[in-house]
Amino acid sequence: MSERLQGRTALVTGSTSNIGQAIAEAFAAEGAHVVVSGRNRERGARVVEGIRAHGGRADFLVADLDGSKDASQDLADRAREALGGRIDILVNNAGVYPAPATTATDEATFDTVYGVNVKAPFFLTAAVVPGMVEHGGGVIINLGSWIARLGVPLGALYSSTKGAMETLTRAWAAEFGPLGVRVNAVSPGVILPPTPEGREPHPGEVMMKGTPAGRVGTPEAIAHAALWLAGDEAAFVHGSVIDVDGGRTGVAVIAA
Repeated sequence: MSERLQGRTALVTGSTSNIGQAIAEAFAAEGAHVVVSGRNRERGARVVEGIRAHGGRADFLVADLDGSKDASQDLADRAREALGGRIDILVNNAGVYPAPATTATDEATFDTVYGVNVKAPFFLTAAVVPGMVEHGGGVIINLGSWIARLGVPLGALYSSTKGAMETLTRAWAAEFGPLGVRVNAVSPGVILPPTPEGREPHPGEVMMKGTPAGRVGTPEAIAHAALWLAGDEAAFVHGSVIDVDGGRTGVAVIAA
C-alpha cells in the first residue's frame, strides 16, 4: 500500500458489490476514508467490515438513487457528514441494466433506467461540486461502458445512458475544471466471473475471443484505473474516457 489517497475522502455509489465494491476497497487500501453506498444494507455492511478488517476506514450509507434531485442531495449531505465535512472524490458508479428490445421497452422501464443511470449522478454531481470547490478542488469519476460506442443487440436503452455519462464527463470537465475539479471516466469492457469448467461460455466471454486480452476482465482492473484517475499521477488528465476493455473497442477483433 502506497497510501496515495491518504487523508482524502471518497463517496462511491453502488459499491456494495462488483465494480463499485472493488473501487471502494482499492481507495480504502490507499488511505482514503470511503463511504460505501447502495440499497442493500447487508451487502454494504459486509463490504465495510472487509475494508475495516484490512485496516481501512469506511462507513455505509443506504441510498436509493432513483433519479430524484432530493435523493441525490440527501446522499451528498449524509456522506459529507460521515466524511468529516467534505467529499474529495466522487465515483458515479451506481447503475441498472435491464436490456429489453427497444420495441419491448415500456415508459416506466425507460424512466427508471435514465433516472438511476443519468439523472441520479447528474444531481449528485451538482450537489457535491460546490463543496469540492469550497475546499480547494476534487475529483469526479464516472463509469461509462464499452457498449456506448460499439452497438450490441438489446443494448439500446442502457448503452444510451452510458453514452450520456461519457458526454457529461467531457462537459463537466469543461465546466468544473477551471474551478479545480477534475472530471474523467472509466469505460469498462466485459466484466464477468469465469464460467465454471464444463459449462457453456457466457455470451460476454464469446465477445472477447479475438481481442488482445482474449478474456473477460475483473472488477479489480476497473478499480486500478479509477485509483489512478483519483490520484495525483493523473493531475493533468481532464475530460478523458479511459477504456479498460481488453482492447474490445479499440482493436479489430479477429474471429477465432
